[in-house]
Amino acid sequence: MTPYKTLRCERAGAVVTVTLDRPEVLHALNAAMFDELEAVFAELAADTGVRVVLLTGAGERAFAAGADIRGLVETDAVSGKFVSERGQQVMNQIARCGKPVIACINGVALGGGCELAMACTLRIASEKAKLGLPEVKLGLIPGYGGSQRLLQLVGRGAALRMMLTGAVVGAEEALRLGLVQEVVPAAELMLRAHAVAETIAAMAPLAVVAVLEATADPHLDEGLRREAEIFGRLCGTEDKREGLNAFLEKRAPVWRGR
Repeated sequence: MTPYKTLRCERAGAVVTVTLDRPEVLHALNAAMFDELEAVFAELAADTGVRVVLLTGAGERAFAAGADIRGLVETDAVSGKFVSERGQQVMNQIARCGKPVIACINGVALGGGCELAMACTLRIASEKAKLGLPEVKLGLIPGYGGSQRLLQLVGRGAALRMMLTGAVVGAEEALRLGLVQEVVPAAELMLRAHAVAETIAAMAPLAVVAVLEATADPHLDEGLRREAEIFGRLCGTEDKREGLNAFLEKRAPVWRGR
């Protein structure tokens, strides 16, 4: 497969493992990683020999810590909407690549990292995993599809509780909510994910693709459009600038409601 700078890819028969590999920033999602995720999933979608994809983060600390905050600081309403739409585009490509994609959540999956996991077909979590959409603490909302996909996965009440409070949940709570499908010991995460992948890969390939097609949400695109517009609007506010700067300066934000 094509070599990448922010990703590693390994193939074992019909199963490909894509590993996010920016350990110095806990695999935070930046423009370069989006470009490479787009490229690798286009490559995987076109390869008829690939039946299942595993997606994880290198090391034991993080699946993906979130979006690259420094890249959001200077955004305004126009550029912020573009950032949201770009993130949504990549998440949709993963969700609609025509192959089951299993997120192997080995550590923190926050903000954009949680959105990336939710774009996958299934989620298996290490007992050490922590998931959340804490964007409200930065003066923002989830902008890569998270506001819509969390609703689908856990229901309106649980989704609102998580997004309005910025709560981060552990693996067992994520399982109870339906945010992940399995929780396993950290040392067994990839073994279990490969076992599930091999089970799926052994099924009739056209039927597997048909299941993905039949269960796609026909209303998702409208929700994503609304999410991007709101994300962009918030990027033009003083509170967003204060929230991101406070995060980077490791202090409590002072909200002004404008």
